[in-house]
Amino acid sequence: MGMIGNRLPLTDVMSRLAYARPVFHSEADFQFAFAQTVWSMDPDIKLRLEVPARNPLTRRAEYIDLVCIGDSVTRVEFKYATRKWEGTDGITDELFLLRDHAAMDLARHGFVHDVFRLERLTADGDSNGLAIMLTNSPSLWNPGAATSRDAAFRIDEGRTLTGELSWGTPDSPYPKNDRTLGGRYTAHWRDFSTPVGSEFRWLGWTITSPAS
Repeated sequence: MGMIGNRLPLTDVMSRLAYARPVFHSEADFQFAFAQTVWSMDPDIKLRLEVPARNPLTRRAEYIDLVCIGDSVTRVEFKYATRKWEGTDGITDELFLLRDHAAMDLARHGFVHDVFRLERLTADGDSNGLAIMLTNSPSLWNPGAATSRDAAFRIDEGRTLTGELSWGTPDSPYPKNDRTLGGRYTAHWRDFSTPVGSEFRWLGWTITSPAS
């Protein structure tokens, strides 16, 4: 499992975060709470949210969710894909009203696209990346249809993604959504929290340059 700034194990941060914040209102809430947790565990790690980076292909600015600067640089991308749920976090009386992200195929594509981007951004060999998916939707960790348009992008438990990933079906391809991964990534989902009536799990992939 990856390190943050070459100082903090990601698993330690997620365990601490789950203890304090079992549920989040939104992806932005998740990002902010994660950054707060990193700072509380190691105040010497500098944190920057929504950092712009230049895409060398399009020359447009794109944004990294979180950059952690410690003994090395770690870029972090977050995905928080939820199904509808209402309840409290089991710690306070705070009410959470999670909406239903119906298009889980797009959630998978978004997560893989984060990995694709982080591979490019860590190509200099001086940094690493972390792609994190947190969800209460079992459809993301359970096996699904092998003929769906996102079949190559599925991140079911135990599945490995690498190389060319094609989006669509033989009858309806969509090359614009294809992605090629230089690394090899296997899905090992971890428990996060179990608020009443729901279950959250998370997946984290470490991205480094081939030379690292």
